[in-house]
Amino acid sequence: MKIEAIDLFYIALPKITRTADGTQDSLVVRVRTDNGLEGWGECDASPLVSMTAYVMPMSHSNVINIREALLGETIDSPEDVIRLRKKAGEYGLDIQQLDHAVAGADIALWDVLGKHLGEPVWKLIGHNVSFKKLPYASVLFGDNPAETRAIADSIVEREFRAAKFGWGPMGRGSLADDIALVQAARDGLGPDEKLLIDAGIIWGDNVDAAYERAVAFADLGVTWLEEPLRTEEVGAYKELSERVRANGVQIGIAGGEGADFYRVADDMMTNAGLDFVQIDVGRIGGITEAKRVADRAHELGIQYVNHTFKSHLSVAASIHVFAGYEEFDLTEYPAGDSALILGLTAPTGVFRDSEGLVQAPDTPGLGVEANLETISQYQRHVKIEIDGAVLFESSQP
Repeated sequence: MKIEAIDLFYIALPKITRTADGTQDSLVVRVRTDNGLEGWGECDASPLVSMTAYVMPMSHSNVINIREALLGETIDSPEDVIRLRKKAGEYGLDIQQLDHAVAGADIALWDVLGKHLGEPVWKLIGHNVSFKKLPYASVLFGDNPAETRAIADSIVEREFRAAKFGWGPMGRGSLADDIALVQAARDGLGPDEKLLIDAGIIWGDNVDAAYERAVAFADLGVTWLEEPLRTEEVGAYKELSERVRANGVQIGIAGGEGADFYRVADDMMTNAGLDFVQIDVGRIGGITEAKRVADRAHELGIQYVNHTFKSHLSVAASIHVFAGYEEFDLTEYPAGDSALILGLTAPTGVFRDSEGLVQAPDTPGLGVEANLETISQYQRHVKIEIDGAVLFESSQP
């Protein structure tokens, strides 16, 4: 089959705030083929910047847009998807947001290929079985301990068995302030539920600040301290990880969501001393590249976990990547109230079963379908033109 069209949809809530919440807007990509099939994908980055990577004029041989790389190409096998992901990377070698942008197309290509072949994506990328994963409710800290406790209470009411709290006021006050936030989360969840903490790179390269939080949070039964430092501070991560292990601090160090391409992820896995590597399928270039990281994590004995703070379209794409690795048993599960989290794929989604677990679907493709009503409701009209020539204009789904 041939790629006939690549459609772009910029969707956004009516009001966008500075809250560290990636569920407020999105770029959704649809790939249509000449046999009437459709595949869907989602990017995790600035939607308009990513959109331009699909339509901008050529600057030279290393700056050619994604549409030009993919339209008219044949896709009949997994090897074709891998070939086209490589081609888009070569065409857009000097497009700095290329990997974020092409992620949407890559996910959509796997989705449409799965529908064409009647197979779930996890089988197409080399897994033999889809293991169940424990979803952790991924939420932001409240503005204070009382708000954080209320959020934790709501998570328990929704019967989640694990939760991650992040960003908000974490790291912006004293050590005591940070401990109070985590204590509130623990009090709300109870002593037995898994608690994870995301510091949102707040300590930069300050290993001492990160270490003293690691020690304090370990005493509260926190499974991991995520992104305490900036992604590029690989040496600082290694120092922190080694200090934690040398002193017997019972907490893991997690990071990797800032890995924009495979080599960054590999650098962190081999040189930063991570216990958990967290990869965003919508940032690293799609399912093709994320699967490479999962395979490498398996080789190194590091636990792969998806980073997903978007819709269930991204949740589905993410869980296919590591479905066949039984030891990778956690999955990030956005639990906010944005209409785009579940609404973008309603009534389908990656839902929890009676045990509270989730699993990559057996149905062809990603196993979820885009909700055209939601896309129409939240779509923003975009028109890009140069000297009167229209490069792109939004259309209804």
